Amino acid sequence: MSKPWLVKVIHSLDTGDVASSDDAFERAYVKHLTAVSGYLYRRVERRFVEDLAADVFAIAWRRRDSVTAGEELPWLYRIAANVVSNHRRKQATGIALFASLRPADSAPSAEDIVIADASLAQAWRALRPREREILALALVEDLPVAEISIALAISQNAASIRLHRAKKRLTDLLRGETGDPAFTAADLPVELSSTGSERSGQVETSPPHEQPS
Repeated sequence: MSKPWLVKVIHSLDTGDVASSDDAFERAYVKHLTAVSGYLYRRVERRFVEDLAADVFAIAWRRRDSVTAGEELPWLYRIAANVVSNHRRKQATGIALFASLRPADSAPSAEDIVIADASLAQAWRALRPREREILALALVEDLPVAEISIALAISQNAASIRLHRAKKRLTDLLRGETGDPAFTAADLPVELSSTGSERSGQVETSPPHEQPS
């Protein structure tokens, strides 16, 4: 199996034998590569996914001693979010001079997650980046609150409150889109595809972001 992250690891280490990598890390790579690639696929152009996935696992390799067993996937999503933010910042360099004024954004757009319902797509676009991100983690990546808190590096209580508020705002936006004042969260037409979509080349920008190390 091709392992592009190994090349990244080799270039990122001054010493050490990469060939004798931890079996646990190898298993995590095999187990979570598809999920991490899907996360990236919903946020960047397809042509960047393999390289960015390699970056994620190279960073994960360097930090592998800091992850708690059983929490590997949300931990990888946290790394991937930083990688996406940095990628978007680099893509924006020289194109959008005002990019530094915009908040960091690693959340997927409506097009990225293939929302078929027009009202939901419009409401999704009106959400703030961090609202889209936590809803995507819950609805698209299908993470429970405990794992969302790890992915976002916040407490479970904060994650629960943020998710509740994001769902409420999406519901309020949908009430405005549908014109139905009785619309509730139970009525959400959550037609979110986990397969992502072909990107057109338009990439949302982000401000300078701390480089993962």
